[in-house]
Amino acid sequence: MTTVRDSAASGSHEVGGFGIDWAAVSDVGLVREANEDAALVTDRRYLLADGMGGHDCGEIASEAALAALGAVEPTDLTTTRDAVLDALRTAAHDIGAIDSANGRRAGTTVTGALIVDYEGAPHWLVVNIGDSRTYRWSDAVIEQVTTDHSQVQELIDAGHLTPEQARVDPRRNVITRALGAGMDAQADFFVFPVVAGDVVLICSDGLTGELPDSELEEIIAERAATPDSLAAELVSATLALGARDNVTVVVATVRQLGEED
Repeated sequence: MTTVRDSAASGSHEVGGFGIDWAAVSDVGLVREANEDAALVTDRRYLLADGMGGHDCGEIASEAALAALGAVEPTDLTTTRDAVLDALRTAAHDIGAIDSANGRRAGTTVTGALIVDYEGAPHWLVVNIGDSRTYRWSDAVIEQVTTDHSQVQELIDAGHLTPEQARVDPRRNVITRALGAGMDAQADFFVFPVVAGDVVLICSDGLTGELPDSELEEIIAERAATPDSLAAELVSATLALGARDNVTVVVATVRQLGEED
């Protein structure tokens, strides 16, 4: 099990005839004093949490979420989804204890993917609470799998803002769901098959607040075959634009076992 905060890591896993090559990078950015982001990768689990509540509170909240989810053993779709829900309840309880001890409202976003068995084949089970994101790059097209739980996303859905306007709107950092912080912790789930050639990108809003989807797609297209290089380049591009927030990315690329690298 690998936890990443202010560091980088990479590795490979095998599942159901596929090789999953992964890399994770987490950086404090150029403005914040502390890194409240963290990522966790272990066999079949690729997860990220972006804490809130200030130094200590945010860090502990993100750690609590990842610790609970890291204990989930992915099996079939239904069993794993139920286990994730139980883990989120455990994390919410632990984060509530942080509030009581510190007199502050700690909280965290959570997103990421677990590989589960579904209809006889490995599938990605994506979970999301908040405005961190999980993307899928497939057939040279990027798709945002998750939907942001944010005020500007609600305004986009209602037709009051365009995505371009939302990127600079002063409400862009106001989220509507989080684990802890006295907020709605209802999780969204998404399922899609593991396919050779696909890239799954999991990131905090420190990345997407700086890089639009078009730039993400361009960088992925250039470096999809090398997850270490891809993760490093995404963070580097964010730093070049000012990195006003912590930035954390997890990249997982899929290859068919038996194919040459």
